[in-house]
Amino acid sequence: MPRFKLLIEYDGRPFSGWQRQDNAPTVMETIETAITRFAHEKVVLYGAGRTDSGVHATGQVAHLDMERDWHSQKLKEALNHFMQETGVAILGIDKVTDEFDSRFSAIRRYYRYRICNRRAPLTFEMGRAWQYSYPIDIDLMQKGCDQLIGTHDLSTFRATACQAKSPIRTMEMLKVSREGEWVYLDAMARSFLHNQIRSFVGSLVEVGAGRKPVEWISEILEARDRRACGPVAPPDGLYLTRVDYPEDIIYKIEEQPWMGNKKK
Repeated sequence: MPRFKLLIEYDGRPFSGWQRQDNAPTVMETIETAITRFAHEKVVLYGAGRTDSGVHATGQVAHLDMERDWHSQKLKEALNHFMQETGVAILGIDKVTDEFDSRFSAIRRYYRYRICNRRAPLTFEMGRAWQYSYPIDIDLMQKGCDQLIGTHDLSTFRATACQAKSPIRTMEMLKVSREGEWVYLDAMARSFLHNQIRSFVGSLVEVGAGRKPVEWISEILEARDRRACGPVAPPDGLYLTRVDYPEDIIYKIEEQPWMGNKKK
């Protein structure tokens, strides 16, 4: 069965997250339904990251196996046609080897959290960013970030419902920047815990707003207790922006122009 790698963008507002649920719309279900309508196949999609309800993506990656050997460009155009006005778009599709796994082959994941730091309410960006009315000192936030970089037990910053076997994670990058009224937190690691970035942001904003000292981040980190965490930031501002895979392993299969919907 041919395997395909999908690069996906979506607005998380209409969905109850990535993962399929029984009684709520999800991104995974939306794509699987489009494939069934187009190819008349029932497939299972495997994502690189299980984003929560209301969380967005500009660079989600997923893979699936299909019965027919579609040309990737034709498959992309067909899926986008059947998903018009859903808030989901397929940015690219590659045919890959069976060794590729969107989740387990990934070596880095990147997230960005967007804060609109102004008193005026959001209009065009409503639901796509966290509007925070009070002044934020990003230098203080960065000092807090520096305490979270490296390998740590992040029990304080994981949701109580987190299913990860271990709370140990290695943060390779955690950086705060500002462009006018916009404040961004960019994070990169091999993997993340449930609610980890939103928990980071909520606590770091407490420091940036002057309500907590910088040292407080180390204190709650060392507590290894969810109850020590600051307020969890809303999902509106969180984006899965990119997933990296090993460059020295060739997953992509070159396609010929004549390739179409021939059965294997």
